Amino acid sequence: MVKIPHEPVAVNRKQFLHGMVVSPHTVAAKAGETILQQGGNAVDAAIAVSAALSVTYPHMNGLGGDGLWLIYDASTRQVNGLNGSGRSAACLNKPMVLSQRGAAAAITVPGAVDAWWEAHQRFGQWPWASLLKPAIELAQKGYPLSSSQFRWTRKDRDLLIRDAGAAATFLAPEQRPGCTVKNPALAQVLETLARDGVDAFYRGPIARAIVDYVAPLGSPLSLGDFANHQSDWVEPMTTTYRDHTIYQLPPNTQGLSVLQILNLIEPYDIANLDEVSYYHLMVEATKLAFCDRDRWIGDPSFTHVPLEQLASKAYADRLRTQINLSQARVENPLPKGGDTIYAAVVDRYGNAVSWLQSLYFDYGCGVAPPGLGFVLNNRGAIFSPDPNHANGVAPGKRPLQTLIPGMALQHERPHLVFGTMGGEGQPQTQVALLTRVLDLGVDIQTAINMPRWRWGRTWGETSARLALEGRISDDICHGLRQRKHQLQIEANWSEAMGHAHMIQVQKTRLFGACDPRSDGLAIGVG
Repeated sequence: MVKIPHEPVAVNRKQFLHGMVVSPHTVAAKAGETILQQGGNAVDAAIAVSAALSVTYPHMNGLGGDGLWLIYDASTRQVNGLNGSGRSAACLNKPMVLSQRGAAAAITVPGAVDAWWEAHQRFGQWPWASLLKPAIELAQKGYPLSSSQFRWTRKDRDLLIRDAGAAATFLAPEQRPGCTVKNPALAQVLETLARDGVDAFYRGPIARAIVDYVAPLGSPLSLGDFANHQSDWVEPMTTTYRDHTIYQLPPNTQGLSVLQILNLIEPYDIANLDEVSYYHLMVEATKLAFCDRDRWIGDPSFTHVPLEQLASKAYADRLRTQINLSQARVENPLPKGGDTIYAAVVDRYGNAVSWLQSLYFDYGCGVAPPGLGFVLNNRGAIFSPDPNHANGVAPGKRPLQTLIPGMALQHERPHLVFGTMGGEGQPQTQVALLTRVLDLGVDIQTAINMPRWRWGRTWGETSARLALEGRISDDICHGLRQRKHQLQIEANWSEAMGHAHMIQVQKTRLFGACDPRSDGLAIGVG
């Protein structure tokens, strides 16, 4: 059987009655807490947290990135999907060589700000400007530099130093974790958004500043691309697992992979599997789901995805025959990178928000137009150079999104609100959390703290490996090698395994859990 620690490590599991926020940076979580305390709803708090994280976690998300949301509306008992990912430039040339970094990699419009606006217009209660105020104050007065930002800035120094705006914004000398960092340029941008609304970003001075800077450097983005951008309200996909209804966003996201993995493993008695078999089963189911992801998932405006078939139990029954419980299947998926933030909010009214924001790679394309205080994303690097592929590069197209916020409902009400950063690892970590809570019966903090894995390959690797946190025992590693898995041992608490957070709703009680691999906090309103 899967070994469950008697005492969870770095426990941050808290119970409150009237609201809960989980976020990878403490001061961003506190921004959401303030909104909830003063009567704002979950969407209000989520916007405040999103804006604050754009200041305090700029290496993983920001105004230059995308945002994808699941919003549970307690008044209708409906889960609403919001796709705030950007489309590629209308003048994009085909065929083209896709760049991973630099201004030439900035080929998709940032969608995060419009997602904030759309969520607020439909569900928000507080005035728009008041929700950006905490972020403005953090940018003006400063915030404590997280250990994550310090590590990634040091890693990406050579990238950032090549761009004047990025170097000026993020490479201040002698910064150390915990020191106070200010971003006055970003504060001014947020003040403009607070005063003038979303048009300032997409049809006003911010769009002009971006295009004027990146176009001469090789980006195809134009003012028309920004002006024509809009987020889309979409119907989430669902499956059932252990008496819960699991919600994921449809393509262009990889949310289908979570549903397929759950469908594949559902007939197994997870709680009574030995540990080697548990890891092996999860990885083998992931391989099959990723085959479909890499074949089918792209912008549904450009390609038909047979979702009803792919997400069905009958299809999983046929696919499951390919799982060999004694030997690993050889697969070599497309590399999917990604550094992201995940956060969640539940309010006193029963509303819930699960969302992610991302630049794709750490610090995105590494370009920050001077005077704006944020980097642009490089999400377009995930396009396939083959225009005939489902995710093939094309003008005005959304690339595959690794971002997948999750919810599990029971009796039409949220029971688990969950997600993680981590690109390729997002579906795998979500399934780890769900099986640990729903099959093994552990609390949500223990589920997050238990050792994790990630199967796949990243940029620059020629073959897929099964990455395991170092806390996984030698006996388990030996058993997995016997089943022909190629292993890569990571640090004991590897940030590469993502920052996962959860909120659990149990009748009138709320429990929050934050990943000790992050710099964040689960914080509640009593």
